[in-house]
Amino acid sequence: MPPKFEKPSAMERVFNRVFGVLVGFGLGLSHNYLLQVRGRKSGRLYSTPVDVLVYGEKLYLVAPRGTTQWVRNAQVSGGVTLKRGRTSEEFRLRPIPNEEKPVVLKAYLDRFKTTVQRYFPIPAGSPVEEFAPLAPHYPVFELVRTT
Repeated sequence: MPPKFEKPSAMERVFNRVFGVLVGFGLGLSHNYLLQVRGRKSGRLYSTPVDVLVYGEKLYLVAPRGTTQWVRNAQVSGGVTLKRGRTSEEFRLRPIPNEEKPVVLKAYLDRFKTTVQRYFPIPAGSPVEEFAPLAPHYPVFELVRTT
């Protein structure tokens, strides 16, 4: 089973900062965004780069590292801002129940396998049934536009 939270290495933290700056300037692929959320204790604005999954007609945010600080902050605030370049949009989060997660997790891993495969104990392309035991370990949210 995957850990509840996989802390990024020093090199990964540096990469995330640099990549976050680039996404903040509008660079990156169409699914790359800078997630912004207020700290649940400090009230400070935190940012981290994320991959947003479009599945069906809905947008999903998956935390492949588990219950990270951004996840905890987003759960308390109930919403996040996604930014890319000069464009930003606020979203309310709808937590996805474990029984609904397998199809989203499969779609996420299949779509972003080059960057997230290392966080999953099963390979991309695995049948959806193999994701059911993993569901409790990966926070998944539907992004609901607030406007």
